[in-house]
Amino acid sequence: MPSETAYYYREFLIVLGVAGLAVPLFLRLGVNAVLAFLIMGVLLSPDILGNLSHYVPVLSTLGISDPESLSHIADLGVVFLLFLIGLELSFERLNTMRRLVFGLGGLQVVLSLAAVALAALLMGLDMRTALVAGAALSLSSTAIVVQLLSDAKRLGSQTGRLSFAILLMQDLAVIPFLLLLPILGQRSEGNVAVSVLLALLQALAAVAVIIGVGRYLLRPLLRLVARTGSSDLFMAATLLIAVGAAAAASLAGISMTLGAFIAGLMLAETEYRRAIEAVIEPFKGLLLGTFFLVIGLRLDLATLFAAPLYTLGMAVGLIVIKSAIVYVLARLFRVNRGASLESAMLLGPCGEFGFVIAGTALAYGLIGDPTSRNIMLLVTLTMIALPLLARIGANLTRSLRQRAAAAGVQTVLPEDSEQRVIIAGFGRVGHLVASMLDEHKIAYLAVDTDADLVSREAKAGSKVYYGDAANAEFLRRCGLAEARALAVTMDNPVRVDEVVRVARLLRGDLKIIARARDERHAQRLYAAGVTEAVPETIESSLQLGEALLVETGVPMGLAIASVHERRDGFRKLLGRPNRREEVALAKKRLRREKSAK
Repeated sequence: MPSETAYYYREFLIVLGVAGLAVPLFLRLGVNAVLAFLIMGVLLSPDILGNLSHYVPVLSTLGISDPESLSHIADLGVVFLLFLIGLELSFERLNTMRRLVFGLGGLQVVLSLAAVALAALLMGLDMRTALVAGAALSLSSTAIVVQLLSDAKRLGSQTGRLSFAILLMQDLAVIPFLLLLPILGQRSEGNVAVSVLLALLQALAAVAVIIGVGRYLLRPLLRLVARTGSSDLFMAATLLIAVGAAAAASLAGISMTLGAFIAGLMLAETEYRRAIEAVIEPFKGLLLGTFFLVIGLRLDLATLFAAPLYTLGMAVGLIVIKSAIVYVLARLFRVNRGASLESAMLLGPCGEFGFVIAGTALAYGLIGDPTSRNIMLLVTLTMIALPLLARIGANLTRSLRQRAAAAGVQTVLPEDSEQRVIIAGFGRVGHLVASMLDEHKIAYLAVDTDADLVSREAKAGSKVYYGDAANAEFLRRCGLAEARALAVTMDNPVRVDEVVRVARLLRGDLKIIARARDERHAQRLYAAGVTEAVPETIESSLQLGEALLVETGVPMGLAIASVHERRDGFRKLLGRPNRREEVALAKKRLRREKSAK
């Protein structure tokens, strides 16, 4: 009995092991979490671990022989993902996106389906099989694309909005696809158009019921549960709403994810939105990881190795065709070139609904088993390539954006020999430093490698120029020889080290004040020759401590003195001598200058 119980939980323990042990190791190596789950799925598949277990039998306990046993759990990950997306949106925001959703998204679905179906016909497939292939392969991966954009905090960017609008239309298109398959499979003699229309009306009625129930019952239900003060009951109610809406949609013949998305929209404007997000997020992360793991498990390596060049060529050609359609349509809808290119790279690969459509078509006899396996292999291969394509797209977009913006930013440095403070990096910290210099009438010159930021700040009147402060020749042109000081304010420690090293080599007596990540980074900067290193962690801790002392009744003067003592102690530990006397002398000098004026 105990062994049977252990066997029953074996696959669940494998999923937890992948999420808790393997994926963190991949993350330490710089591998994206989505790609890590996909890789682990391939490694644990019957084609790899299953074959190895013939030589090392103990490995059989780690393998997952039937990916379908996890598919229902994996599908919940996508359900929760779309539920959270609905929470982030609202019907008002969705209404503002209607042009992209129904216009651009609708055209993308139609043109992609037509292009893939035409290619299938040219390869010798019959019309029904070509239509199934077009429907299955024309869709993109909502789960992976949204997860990648969410991890990068770019769902609100133009790329994020464009990609999500097209993905939403694709999710809506799944409804007629799935409704049409059984009608085609039955080969009924009745009017097909009437059957499809009736099925669509049924789906619309189901959506209307979900919206009606959500609008009038969900808020009172959550209010009732919240009044109990039990976090466990609130969690149960939240899971009931998400999974219940998905199940209701599935019973009505529409996508589970669409039902969950609508439920999220219903709750987006309520006062419980943030609490619901906090409840769902941990479940979504683990279950969505299971979904990516199952995709890796489904990879048909036997078919791939039988004709690798042909299969990979098909996958690449499919991505190119779909990406080209997205890019051209996005440009026609006046989306900028960078967002169009990145969205095309994200939406070129296939999506999870390809498995559903291929499996349904196989069940109704529309396609044979070899065709179904080939479609699923193409879907899996393109989805596995998605994280890499996303990274390539982001790099290309960044390069295009900087080239375009550089044409309109200040690159011609001033020719006068005025003594200025040079600020390397004009982000949040650099901007604050510049405003303090302005307040005291101290001339400065700021530089940054973000062309968009430079263009924006230059238009606002800031003295900021485009360029790389780690470039020795550029620093000379900035007037480093006459500069009063150099402030290195960038948040990237490696970039800070590079700028400090170059500046100190060019001028040994220059006062360099640098932003440090922590005390270890500050020690490294002092060794490189900075005049002052300001560790973020220490300064924020000192400010927090000062505020806490004052709020707990310690007199302001004593609190400030305590902070100064701690700061001096840290300076000694970091290799910088006590500067209290220097500060006192500076204050006296300032008072003398004011009295002289």
